[in-house]
Amino acid sequence: MHPADQYVERVVDLLDPSLNRLHQLSLEEARARVLSGDPDAVRTIDGSFALLARDGKTVRMARSLDRPMRYFLAKRQEGPALIVADRMDAIREQLDREGLGDQFHPSYTRMVPAHYVVEIQLLGCPDPDPVYTRYFTPERNSQPADLDVIGARYIGALADELAKWLQSVDPKEPIGVAFSGGIDSGSVFLVTYHVMKQLGISPSRLKAFTLDFGDGPDARQAREFLDALSLGLFLETIPASLDDIDPADVVRTIEDYKPLDVECAAMGLALCRGIRNRYPDWRLMLDGDGGDENLKDYPIEENAELTIRSVVHNLMLYHEGWGVGRIKHSLTYSGGLSRAYVRTYAPARRYGFDSFSPYTRPSVISVSEGVPFIDLTQYDVPTLYSLKGEIVRRGIKTVTGLDMPTFEKRRFQHGAMDKQTLRDRMPAQEAAYRRRFLSLYA
Repeated sequence: MHPADQYVERVVDLLDPSLNRLHQLSLEEARARVLSGDPDAVRTIDGSFALLARDGKTVRMARSLDRPMRYFLAKRQEGPALIVADRMDAIREQLDREGLGDQFHPSYTRMVPAHYVVEIQLLGCPDPDPVYTRYFTPERNSQPADLDVIGARYIGALADELAKWLQSVDPKEPIGVAFSGGIDSGSVFLVTYHVMKQLGISPSRLKAFTLDFGDGPDARQAREFLDALSLGLFLETIPASLDDIDPADVVRTIEDYKPLDVECAAMGLALCRGIRNRYPDWRLMLDGDGGDENLKDYPIEENAELTIRSVVHNLMLYHEGWGVGRIKHSLTYSGGLSRAYVRTYAPARRYGFDSFSPYTRPSVISVSEGVPFIDLTQYDVPTLYSLKGEIVRRGIKTVTGLDMPTFEKRRFQHGAMDKQTLRDRMPAQEAAYRRRFLSLYA
């Protein structure tokens, strides 16, 4: 190729670097590890991150489970342009600014899958496929078949992650927990309370925020949970109205159309909006997202594609879906919680919150993926469902000394309001949300 005809590549990184929360290394050091492409080096990046690094025509990207990261490769006369952002609409707006808006379609965007380094070569047309290198592979069946030991290690890892987070945030800012009184939010609240006291941090900075539409069971459950431990003074209910729920607005916010994620995000938006209206300057929020995925606590019978064997035999199935390189892996959306975490991330970002779930950290997932699920369940579904409560309850007792109440599992949306009320407001059919999503780009 004649020098005058050579492509000139362009990279536009729209990611907000201030959202990276790294421990024991700088942003420049973290980017250098991503650029190396060495999975062992990337695995040592401790914290929440979405990172892009470039060397000439080689671009490498990586993200943690809790940070959505999307990209789009546009064609230009002078060479390819790679645009990277946390949202599709940010990519579209950048293309419009550059006069390339006609190239955009949401299905042409790509999501960096969690736990992989994605390498792209900016070589022009046709574009070569990305190269995926896994950087996080927890060892399966590494824990003993002892629920007391597993619980202590699991909640111990949770406490370690919360301690790092607490020591990295502004010591004067208040801390909220999105709280239902369920196992995940309940354990996050109790361990946060415990670690704050251990670190000499006043628990007066802490609140448990519970969303209440007036007819859901969570408000009562949250009160019972905290009163049982004489911690009721931390509870603050956030009232909401059905008028606050606009399915089209939810789809626009999360840029997705899976019904359960749309419903969950609707509750997240209502909670974030309510807190923001009451506390204009509140910023720090904790939640328990990822706890169900870690201990495989989803109703298998609701998904015709799943059996208990597929759930317990596939590494991080609920975190990553069927996995990169599989027929059912979506390049646009990734899979599992890697895709679905936008249900938590986008509502929090929209209302200016810095949110964090310690259940998404690799150190915690490493313990949960090490649970010998086959030995403990013998492929019995009810036994699988009972494991999470037992593991977490025992771990909370060992780590904090508290006897954590446990209640029947409910999804966020089913606790905030009556199920029938929810269904009257929000359809159950994916096709309805998909149409609304596509209408955004008509």
